[in-house]
Amino acid sequence: MARPDVAGIFLRWALGRSLCFRGYWLVTSLYLVVVADLSAFQLVVLGTAMELTVLVSEIPTGVMADTISRKWSIVISHGLMGIGMLTTGLVTAFPALVAAQMLWGFGWTFSSGADVAWVTDELDEPERIGRVLTARARWQQYGAAGGMVGFGALGWATSLGTAIVVAGAAMILLVGYVVVRFTEHRFTPTREHRWQESKEIFRRGVELARFDREIMLVFGATVLVNSGAEAFDRLYPKRLVDLGFPDEPDPILWFTLLGLVTLAVGAIALRIVEARIDGEGVARRVYATACFVGAFGLVLLAHAPDEVTGMAGVLLVGGIAWTVIRSVSVVWVNRRATSDVRATVQSFLGQVESMGEIGGGLALGVLAQATSITVALTCSCALVG
Repeated sequence: MARPDVAGIFLRWALGRSLCFRGYWLVTSLYLVVVADLSAFQLVVLGTAMELTVLVSEIPTGVMADTISRKWSIVISHGLMGIGMLTTGLVTAFPALVAAQMLWGFGWTFSSGADVAWVTDELDEPERIGRVLTARARWQQYGAAGGMVGFGALGWATSLGTAIVVAGAAMILLVGYVVVRFTEHRFTPTREHRWQESKEIFRRGVELARFDREIMLVFGATVLVNSGAEAFDRLYPKRLVDLGFPDEPDPILWFTLLGLVTLAVGAIALRIVEARIDGEGVARRVYATACFVGAFGLVLLAHAPDEVTGMAGVLLVGGIAWTVIRSVSVVWVNRRATSDVRATVQSFLGQVESMGEIGGGLALGVLAQATSITVALTCSCALVG
């Protein structure tokens, strides 16, 4: 019997999930500003509530993936995320939107770490996995482009809420692909004494992360970077609108175009990184370079005199910096983790991302409300740089 094309299955899944999510988020980012009419502070609180959910849930769901199943963790993830996405398009009240985002965040934690652990062990090619994970980020760019075009067009032709609901339904339908195509030939679930084994997996994961200097370096940098990233992710649409972003023929078309260009820039950057990621010390150098690019882009966006300069800042931050930083951090940590705690350690990475986004996001949201978005983005630059 021929061995399944694990890398191909994984990359196609990553493309499909990204298509649903990025199309959803393109429409949702505008929906929250134009339809729900949320303030800058509410936008950041929305993100902070989701990240608090992720922070609390990351470790239990990561340990579950290492104990019971990586595949079925991903199945659960799709169901919960899809329901959260679908609900977002049906409500405009701030408390309901917060609840929907929290459900999405909870669902995300089931696949955060489980996906990387699944492909690493099922592929079982240590010399190749770094390139596959970097290629995953590039395929996500392709999926995101398709999602932005498809759901952006749907939002323009129908309504923003309709496009959001359809994206949520599509995310739920991806469950079928995971059930049929994902195998678990190289993972042995715990069938007895699961509670005791879960505690042992957690202990080993903590011990590995605590005493590995490179993992701790990535974790520390991730807290700072994501503190600044949250303000950018939540505030850049409003900043562009304030700068005079075009509203004819329709803002969703302009945001779609900007998103596509951002993805193209990111895909080029990832292609360059993918070809070199296995080299000695490359991960550290690429990470540092991406942080510099992100800091420069944030300054450009914060102090942009017009929408064109603001969009240039978005390209640098969203297209290059965040895309490359996230991809390299996953590869870097994955190299240091052992198979038995791989999903758990990747969940630790997701948890420190949330810690940075919660602390920095909430503080910068308060700052944006009290002063201006320009001041908040400038402070984000200081954190990233």
